Amino acid sequence: MSNELVTVELAQVADYRYENRFGGNVPALFSDEPAPLGSGQGPSPVQLLCAAVGNCLSDSLLFALRKFKQQPEPLHTTVQAEVGRNAEGRLRILQMTATLRLGVPAQQLQHLDRVLGQFESFCTVTQSVGQGIPIAVKVVDAEGSVLK
Repeated sequence: MSNELVTVELAQVADYRYENRFGGNVPALFSDEPAPLGSGQGPSPVQLLCAAVGNCLSDSLLFALRKFKQQPEPLHTTVQAEVGRNAEGRLRILQMTATLRLGVPAQQLQHLDRVLGQFESFCTVTQSVGQGIPIAVKVVDAEGSVLK
């Protein structure tokens, strides 16, 4: 199995604002720290991490359901990061919570128990980040029933 090398280049625009370049035809993304450090003209690094975790979990759930020819769309995911101080008084992400909402009621999906039991283990980002930050994952259906 060969490894893949992913590269993102950041170019400082001003103060804490950066242009994130992903290469190829992927458009650049501007990131920034919120005030008082930055001017909040783009997502912060913490928000980008939340987006990466949520995007990967959503992709893993969608892929797992589609393997069984299920249509759970539209998915909606919310990720929250609790930021606080560690023992040394430095800001850290203490924990994350991801809530994935299916676009249909659970009874419309076949093999849902099997999918819910394994989709997280295929999420590259969440499994990697989760080695250092606790991540709680919850899945609900379109009617608000908690499935996981």
